[in-house]
Amino acid sequence: PAMSSPQMGDDKKRRYDRQLRIWGEHGQAALESCRVCVLGGGPTATEALKNLVLGGIASYTVVDDRTVQASDLGNNFMVEAKDLGSSRARSVSGTLNELNETVHGAFVEESAATLIREKPSFFSGFDLVIATQLPESLAVALDEVCRELRVKLVVARSYGLVGFLRVSVAEHCVIESKPENTLDDLRLGNPWPQLAEFVEGFDMEAADEMTRKHIPFAVILAKHAAAWRAAHGGALPSTSAERAAFKQSLRDAQRGFDEENYKEALAAAHKVWAVPSLGADVRALLEDDEATALACGNTGAGVALASASASAASREREQFWALVAGLRAFVAGEGAGLLPLPGSLPDMTSTTDFYLALQRVFQQKAEEDAAAVEAHVNRALAAMGRPVGSVSLAAVRHFCKNAANLHMRRYRSLKEEYALAEGLGELLAAEVDAAAATDASLYLLLRACDRFEAMRGHFPGALDSSSTSDHHHLEDDTARLKGLLATLLSEYGAPGATISDDLVAEMCRFGAAELHCVASVVGGMAAQEAIKVVTAQFVPLNGALIYNAVASSSAVLFPSK
Repeated sequence: PAMSSPQMGDDKKRRYDRQLRIWGEHGQAALESCRVCVLGGGPTATEALKNLVLGGIASYTVVDDRTVQASDLGNNFMVEAKDLGSSRARSVSGTLNELNETVHGAFVEESAATLIREKPSFFSGFDLVIATQLPESLAVALDEVCRELRVKLVVARSYGLVGFLRVSVAEHCVIESKPENTLDDLRLGNPWPQLAEFVEGFDMEAADEMTRKHIPFAVILAKHAAAWRAAHGGALPSTSAERAAFKQSLRDAQRGFDEENYKEALAAAHKVWAVPSLGADVRALLEDDEATALACGNTGAGVALASASASAASREREQFWALVAGLRAFVAGEGAGLLPLPGSLPDMTSTTDFYLALQRVFQQKAEEDAAAVEAHVNRALAAMGRPVGSVSLAAVRHFCKNAANLHMRRYRSLKEEYALAEGLGELLAAEVDAAAATDASLYLLLRACDRFEAMRGHFPGALDSSSTSDHHHLEDDTARLKGLLATLLSEYGAPGATISDDLVAEMCRFGAAELHCVASVVGGMAAQEAIKVVTAQFVPLNGALIYNAVASSSAVLFPSK
């Protein structure tokens, strides 16, 4: 997870200004080095790719063997009437190339099935594959190929008024998960020596009125916390009554209503006793077998070493686990159970001099902690047979700053999900949760439709080449689909579960149509998840997402544990 990125020119900063505010220059650099393959040239594919092209990926390749039909003109904004009869991949690529001249576009006029089954090495030239409108058998086969090649995969599908989205990566590590709510790590209730010395330098009673009003609330809280510990055997407020008494001591010390710093101290009083601890995700990460193996100097049982010609993803994974091993050693040693100090301060009423002085104390401690972690990381790298210093200090600092919100997920494969689908029977029980039962039913219906297509050569309700009427035999298809559903339910150990006849009829009525109103939503979500996995920022979707356009709702089923 290197933090260095090429110096970004003014033109790029203007072009990507809004997204740079979200994922920064290093996130943009990751995006600009990403090579994307999109399977399909329909609206789901083009809506996803449009967002990525505008975002500034390095390149894309559209794989599609179909020609532009009249039906495409009604649901795909990337083709025009003049494209009728021509290659859909070529037409789509030509339009997308106009959106961002810095992105290189290409196309392959071949079926996805041929590439997956006969030329799997084709996908080794990409960092990310977005597969759209693939039936179950092809999606499972592609997932196996991508996992073997360490290529990230996003599966997206629009089927009538139903959408499906799934991220599949063998292992995904996130340093910048960016949770909505975080607790400032100030350690005011148990300050380190330099902070305690800094706080002692303020005399609240002797300070003149103007100085007193501008003493940072962090100093006020640290002083009151020290006084409380001295009077209570070294303990911090723990009960509701004690915390109320602590807050009252702040009110009693306030001399005037215009002392904003005391108001801030009262509002932030919980920071004294609510010390950030190791969250469940971080604790699981530090106890993971990979980190344990490195901590014991046993690389044979842990991280698979990346070869000199390994992909960037493999090298980043190796570095991530070296950082985790360093963090684990720090928490067990210098940190005494605590994570490295992030070193950031919230805004507060203060003079510039006071604030900067306090900031220096925090930053000095953060630097010391990062240096200690770096030493542990270098020992882990040596145990792995990697050059000491191959993980930069900047990367270590970045890792330490975000250590409280690290996230790692090992996604189960599509094959595993389809074989297990844990809890499907319970989800189908409408008396428990009607909405959940509908979502699970739609998930199962998509799978039944795929089986139908594998057996009959067309999807339920869709016209096939042998049709002699304007519509397919919906009643026959509905009956066959019900039979396949019964088989699936038995396979999952839920033969008594029922699925609404109305839902079955609707799936047949859809005829596997790819509606733009659904494709635009699914494609947009696919692009969003793709950006998450490429930039390693925010936490990607965990499980199978079902989008119900009828109810304008979505749900995630079967999350990986």
